[in-house]
Amino acid sequence: MSNLKMKEAALIYLDRSRGLQKFIDDCKYYNASKQSYAVFRFNILINPSDIVELDAELGNHILHQPLKAAQVFQSVCFIAVKTLSLIGQLQTETQINIVLKLTHLPPLPSYSLDLCKFPLDYTSQRFYMVQGIVIAMTTVTKYTQGARFLCSDEACPLSKGFQYVRVHVPGATESATVRSDFLCNLCSSSLQEDRKFRVLGDKQIVEIITTKALHAFQGYSNNQPFRFQPLTIFLRDESVNKMNMGNEYKIIGIPTCVKTSQTAVCIEANSISFCNPKVASGISDNFSHLLSLTSSSCWKFTAILANIFASQIVPPGTYNLLKLCLLMSLVQTSDRKKELEDCLDLLIITSDTLLVDRLLNFSINLVPRGIRHPISTEIFPTLSRNKYGTGAVSIQAGSALLAKGGICFIGDLASHKKDKLEQLQSAVESRSITVYISGKKFGDDMDQQMTFPVQCSFWSFVDMDSSSRRNMQKTNTLIGQMDCSLIPANLVEAFGLLINCNESSPCHPLFPIVQHTLKKAIDPKGLLYVASKKFTTEDFRKLLDFAKNLNVEFSLEAEKMIHGYYLASRRVRTDSICGSKLSASAIKYLISLSEAHARLNLRNKVLKEDVLIAVLLFETSLTLKYGATVFCVAPNAVFPFELYDEEYLEQRDIYLTQCQQQLQQFIATYGPGTVIFASDE
Repeated sequence: MSNLKMKEAALIYLDRSRGLQKFIDDCKYYNASKQSYAVFRFNILINPSDIVELDAELGNHILHQPLKAAQVFQSVCFIAVKTLSLIGQLQTETQINIVLKLTHLPPLPSYSLDLCKFPLDYTSQRFYMVQGIVIAMTTVTKYTQGARFLCSDEACPLSKGFQYVRVHVPGATESATVRSDFLCNLCSSSLQEDRKFRVLGDKQIVEIITTKALHAFQGYSNNQPFRFQPLTIFLRDESVNKMNMGNEYKIIGIPTCVKTSQTAVCIEANSISFCNPKVASGISDNFSHLLSLTSSSCWKFTAILANIFASQIVPPGTYNLLKLCLLMSLVQTSDRKKELEDCLDLLIITSDTLLVDRLLNFSINLVPRGIRHPISTEIFPTLSRNKYGTGAVSIQAGSALLAKGGICFIGDLASHKKDKLEQLQSAVESRSITVYISGKKFGDDMDQQMTFPVQCSFWSFVDMDSSSRRNMQKTNTLIGQMDCSLIPANLVEAFGLLINCNESSPCHPLFPIVQHTLKKAIDPKGLLYVASKKFTTEDFRKLLDFAKNLNVEFSLEAEKMIHGYYLASRRVRTDSICGSKLSASAIKYLISLSEAHARLNLRNKVLKEDVLIAVLLFETSLTLKYGATVFCVAPNAVFPFELYDEEYLEQRDIYLTQCQQQLQQFIATYGPGTVIFASDE
């Protein structure tokens, strides 16, 4: 009676949820098909909340005994097919394969599987929800959904019909569905598969890690070896290719145990949903107060941010140019589906790699996807044989895809081999990476290739004080140009910003840094400055989280200034031999820099003042690469004075206003519409 009541509840639910009509439509498809089917697969969408309200017992079965619950729906659907004559081929109830697709699980701890807690429950055969980031996936292969077997003894009554039908269940291997040692229950003769009735489906294997495992890539491991255990997810049929490398997902499925070379827990995915990021709550009161105090200027707020940023690593007032660029790159990261043009790559030339390394490592920890690339691993995807013996090729993500929507800090360029640098250059330029899969090497009939978008900003530095570089320095022939001959020219060009960080220059006095280092050695956790106490690391994290999710738009005058500068700069940096030294990607970087400065100011509109900062940073980078032009920008143009108090901030504003006038004059002289501008330009 209990089973009959659940069947009635299942029929009522199917009718109310319009699942019955979908089932009838699916039956029409099967009935019209000329293919022979051993099993007929049906997906039924289940809302556990609605089911529990309708019938608590059936709801309990779905949540805790899903295989038995599927049998209830199987019986209801078989009766419906026979009553309404929906599928002519169907003979037995076992030919119906019901897959219950859950919309969600109750938001209770007992329904969540924490990847940081072991052992994982794989014996209860019930639904759990697990959340993680995709770090590896295989190519799509086939598996057997169902197969028909017949008794080999023709005299046996079971040598005909559909009495022996094997159907895939969660956790079952291919050999559990199809193999040659099945015996007839009636006469004990061997069973043989009727291959024309075999039904195939698509299968893909994905590996995920918990978000907490990213801490190992953010400098917390202190250069010590570390290991994390990924969880294997089996995707089947309509779920294949629904997960992308580097994305975070919530997966509802049934944990099982798969025995390969070693026993491993995996999950048969039932439903997949993309994890939406949490909405930023706002900025701290101290930053709000600072923003209101500097509201009369478009430049003061970001200047103060750069001045006090990372005071745990370097004293306030040092490395301001680098810190501003880091902050601007950080606000160009995104938790949303980011545009490829948002990325802002930084290449830093320095003779103090230790300090710069610490500063960059501190900065990547302020965003969720700040990844410090371990030198022993790969930056980009690599291939390996799938350990589950499915014949599929496993693609490992690499640091760049793992840093999706964030920062990939790859350390010193000199630590990477030539072929890896060429791969990096290609990825930075195209914002994608293509993996070639050799069919001959991995046992496939044909070669394949898969392309993945690279949606992160790259940070790197070059040690210009190493012995090999000191001995090979060549005399510069152009004013302001820096010798970058040991870095591949195309790679230097690919990075959006080239930053010269020399701590012995007037912009980076040595004494405060030495004093800071000594004090930190005595008291590593101490807060040495008022700024460190007033504006904490968490305050900066909240500020960046809020700023990077601002939607910004360009004012008309800002757009005109960007295009005017680009055309004018392209004009003055073009010669008859090499052509233009300004690539088309320059527009992309100027837009990204302008957006970043507006976001850092917590504004929704990009103004001409933002464009000025973008132009000064970009022109400084161009000068380092190619030397100065008629629009001559000083190396310290963005921070011409040390920021001691309000008076110095006012002096900086006056200086930047003068720079803006010079920029407008430069555009008026060399930009479009001027006498010297060629007609085709």
